[in-house]
Amino acid sequence: MKPLLQVSGLNISYGNEDYRVNVVKELSFTLHETETLGLVGESGSGKTQTALSLLGLCPESAHISGNAVFAGQNLLQLGEQALNRIRGNEIAMIFQDPMTSLNPHLKIGKQMARVLQRHRGVARGAALHEASTMLDAVRIPEAASRLQQYPHELSGGMRQRVMIATALLCKPKLLIADEPTTALDVTVQAQILELMNELQQELATAILLITHDMGVVAGSCDRLLVLRDGEEQESGSVNEVFYQPRAEYTQNLLAAVPRLDEVRQRRLAVIGDIASKVENRAYEPGKTLLTVNDAQVYFKSEQAGLFKPASVLRAVDGISFELRAGETLGIVGESGCGKSSLARGILRLVELHAGRVTLLGDSLTEIDAAALKAKRKQMQVIFQDPLASLNPRMTIGDIVAEPLQTFFPALSRAEQAERVISMLLKVGLQAEHVQRYPHEFSGGQCQRIGIARALITEPELIICDEPVSALDVSVQAQVINLLMDLQQDTGLALIFIAHDLAVVRHISHRVMVMYLGRAVEIADRESLYANPRHPYTQALISAVPIPDPKLESERDRSLLQGDLPSPLNPPSGCAFRTRCPRADTRCAAERPELRVIGNAQVACHHAG
Repeated sequence: MKPLLQVSGLNISYGNEDYRVNVVKELSFTLHETETLGLVGESGSGKTQTALSLLGLCPESAHISGNAVFAGQNLLQLGEQALNRIRGNEIAMIFQDPMTSLNPHLKIGKQMARVLQRHRGVARGAALHEASTMLDAVRIPEAASRLQQYPHELSGGMRQRVMIATALLCKPKLLIADEPTTALDVTVQAQILELMNELQQELATAILLITHDMGVVAGSCDRLLVLRDGEEQESGSVNEVFYQPRAEYTQNLLAAVPRLDEVRQRRLAVIGDIASKVENRAYEPGKTLLTVNDAQVYFKSEQAGLFKPASVLRAVDGISFELRAGETLGIVGESGCGKSSLARGILRLVELHAGRVTLLGDSLTEIDAAALKAKRKQMQVIFQDPLASLNPRMTIGDIVAEPLQTFFPALSRAEQAERVISMLLKVGLQAEHVQRYPHEFSGGQCQRIGIARALITEPELIICDEPVSALDVSVQAQVINLLMDLQQDTGLALIFIAHDLAVVRHISHRVMVMYLGRAVEIADRESLYANPRHPYTQALISAVPIPDPKLESERDRSLLQGDLPSPLNPPSGCAFRTRCPRADTRCAAERPELRVIGNAQVACHHAG
């Protein structure tokens, strides 16, 4: 293979002579034709800055030196006009968030056609035809009609496919993919990665894949470059780095990843972790803490008209389960399946349309507002975005103390401050952090603050709504270890909502799989992962990448096709039948109910 891109001595810094921050330091690497090179590292390691520098997209305040020779030209020395001829034409980039990368005011067709009109001089009609053909290539159904839609009218997976199609319109020699699957469900992620691999083979395109997901790297890359703080830690073939890692940082990075194929549970490795300090709390193992019976959460999406009834979205459509003290129930499913709506319904952050929720013998659905406020001391929530869930105008001390002011008003300010500092120490933070503001902390530290705020009232139940999806694998490991330590020592019950089935396997005792507002399978961890019975569960597990190149290359995947149907107009009978390879006429006519099969409850006519 011939070298397509040769980067040598790349340095990127910001600031002035008095104070300068080096974000990339003396970085060198080579990318060959038709090869996939993975850039791996935690947030702040310089991955995205490296990619942006190649296309001249770094801010004007950036100081860049070194060489990046692409097809005989040094990209770092080209002017704006020369770069414009290369960007989108010979080098294309897929950004992490397609919604912020696509113009919300322009239709999909117009945005795609502009690429061909600018770089190839193609007429508008011919450009729209090529755009439609490329949307077909990335498996978007009804491609011609999608050209007339705006980005907000497409699902997240479809928007990412549009980004890929746009990037490949001019058949570039190099495709830079910056975390292209981070925000996607595991099923859509698997589809996107398979699609990129097929298009790479068809178009002979080299790919620079930026990610922190070691499972994605194992299944998609030929070679790997590991970065930390802008410096190379090690590089080599995927097999060399995975099976014989030389750098301690790489070893810890691999050991921090929960694996779907692990038989025994282990403590995840962490990088620079601060140990938590938790006192044991007496609790009764096996005591039923929470009971949910036929919970239903409905939303009216449109008002009723003279000849039209109101449209009703059944976000949660009859969920029942029990949760015991010291137990973790994992809830998995694609975006839009009703996981977060169920959590909010349990906490009465939204009202249930029907059903009953009982916490420690008291019905949460029948008590008044004052009694509910008192019960909130026993149930807390940890949100997905750690920084967005903290008030930026309050210090950390005030944020963690706020629940004490609500539920323990008799405490003096000194007693409150003492409890806050004690809780911060328990979750691995420091006493002097009380005077700082949220923006002064990393993502992992902000999530620890959110955990401290949830624990300060000594609750019996915590609902974790995607608490680690926005975190690096090393920080994710810290948070997971902390939650498991707290549960073991205090008997805390957890509902852990996530779309990463490897994380759910690691932390959960039982798992509930949801699809369009209903539970399709409930089983203990070992039974569900060793013998998934519902076709949807099988597809979810099949889509999860394993951080092992050999296993990834040998796996026989059964990937889901298509997107989740609209919950406003779900299919008749079994909601999964439109994507199920085993669907028949009975599936269309009769909705399956949960029934016991072995160690699991399964809602499928064909299971067992």
